[in-house]
Amino acid sequence: MLHHLSLGVADLDRARHFYDAALLELGFVPVWSHEEAAGYGEPGGGDRLALMREPDAAPPGPGFHLALAAPNREAVDRFHAAALAHGGRDNGAPGLRPHYGAHYYAAFVIDPDGHHIEAVINRP
Repeated sequence: MLHHLSLGVADLDRARHFYDAALLELGFVPVWSHEEAAGYGEPGGGDRLALMREPDAAPPGPGFHLALAAPNREAVDRFHAAALAHGGRDNGAPGLRPHYGAHYYAAFVIDPDGHHIEAVINRP
């Protein structure tokens, strides 16, 4: 259903430092960039997530978060570690979330602009 999602960020360089590291662990890379924005997706593909420089950017309100697909549980672990090492804040360590499903394995972080980001895999 979704083609891509854009997030407003106050400091594009800071956001790229975070997303370049965290998304790489999920297999996503920068696919385009210029001084006002950057796009991420699968290598050789189009963007699925775009960051747009917006000086007055604010994260969406309560209840919104962005869940990113992980190829395996180890990638969820690496995403979480990279996010914390590159300016993110912990919002839920990697692990099973049985209240979401028997195989739901996820980690939750808050990016440097306050966006709530999840990495998840939902299979054995």
